[in-house]
Amino acid sequence: MNKIALVTGATAGIGKAVAIKLASLGFNIIITGRRIDRLEEIKNEIVVKYSKEVFTLNFDVRNKSEAIKQIEQLPKRWKNIDLLVNNAGLAAGLGTIQEGDMEDWEQMIDTNIKGLLYMTRAISPLMIERKKGQIINIGSIAGKEVYPNGAVYCSTKHAVDALNKGMRIDMVEYGIKVSAIHPGMVNTEFSTVRFHGDKAKADAVYEGLIPLYAEDIADAVEFMVTRPAHVNINDMVIMPTAQATATVIVRK
Repeated sequence: MNKIALVTGATAGIGKAVAIKLASLGFNIIITGRRIDRLEEIKNEIVVKYSKEVFTLNFDVRNKSEAIKQIEQLPKRWKNIDLLVNNAGLAAGLGTIQEGDMEDWEQMIDTNIKGLLYMTRAISPLMIERKKGQIINIGSIAGKEVYPNGAVYCSTKHAVDALNKGMRIDMVEYGIKVSAIHPGMVNTEFSTVRFHGDKAKADAVYEGLIPLYAEDIADAVEFMVTRPAHVNINDMVIMPTAQATATVIVRK
């Protein structure tokens, strides 16, 4: 059987682009997400275009018991996961600490930190048993800097940055690679989600510049997974040319 990659949050944006890219590289794919219709669409696209096997898992990574159960119940041959891409994540709202929406906070913490932990806890022992594997964590420039009205989201992505470093320490003796990709502005559903479905506000984020696209991040994943066995890319920060920092952006 070909190598197996599991991509969380694969129903749109970066996750979808990464799943398709990995299929084009010859991986069989496990895709997870909350929208079963999207999972089936992506499965069909991969099967038709790349003739790869696809296994869909319809659940929310925030649900600890469900995340563990879904991995435990995988058919035996699908448990030989060579690559885990912890992509599921989101920003919800913008606001100060003193005025922030605590439901938004909990959604971000539960998805961006706890969901990543649940999936890694479920899958890393399978890699350790085989003494091989690779984990790629999708972070953000918000994990390197903090910007106004983003304290909680930035905190969750700083946690991803720290977890990535800690995972590498824990996994190194087993020959498992651990890497992170930290994008700047990427034009996906991200902003629409952040603004609770307000498309006008979401579109305004990218006005006057060429942002990154999901396929740019998928290309970075391709670079990481195609390095020789002795090479690991620990950390990668990717920005649009028009963006110098989280808040310094040139618009024309």
